[in-house]
Amino acid sequence: MAKEIVVGVTGASGAVYARRLLDVLISRDMKVHIIITDVAGKIAAHEGVSFDGLNAEYHASDKLFASIASGSHRYDGMVVIPCSAKTLSAIANGYADNLITRTADVCLKEHRKCILVTREMPLSTIHLRNMLAAAEAGATIMPASPGFYHKPKTIDDLVDMVVSCVLDHLEIEHSLTQRWSGYDA
Repeated sequence: MAKEIVVGVTGASGAVYARRLLDVLISRDMKVHIIITDVAGKIAAHEGVSFDGLNAEYHASDKLFASIASGSHRYDGMVVIPCSAKTLSAIANGYADNLITRTADVCLKEHRKCILVTREMPLSTIHLRNMLAAAEAGATIMPASPGFYHKPKTIDDLVDMVVSCVLDHLEIEHSLTQRWSGYDA
């Protein structure tokens, strides 16, 4: 049976990560829910990324009556990508004022996978405390920080490195990047 995944896109730079993740999930015939905040839409447009026309169920970020806002609606997990510092703070502190933060709150209370792909640097003490609080509540904190052992040649290679980590944590098979096979010096 195909997985059902919720993807929240918030107002931080890095919409390319969300778009690549969505392309992979949709290509695997998964049921995908998309929530894009107004600021995220503006930043994505500025960065040249479009979320139009994807074969997914779109939800407005202010529609708290969506099915995914309820714990009784079963889905396999949620990814907030990119996750702004504001959204991280709201999730870490249980402030469910929009559909992304409410759905993340549901994931945490129902012990479902909730992955926050943070995209902020440098990190303040407040950011670090919020990351710790979210992790203690059950979220996986995954800064958009690609590795270089696979010798990336393009920005797409770097994006795929981050997205491959997300897919691994969602337990979705992929071949986006070469896995580390060890190194004998």
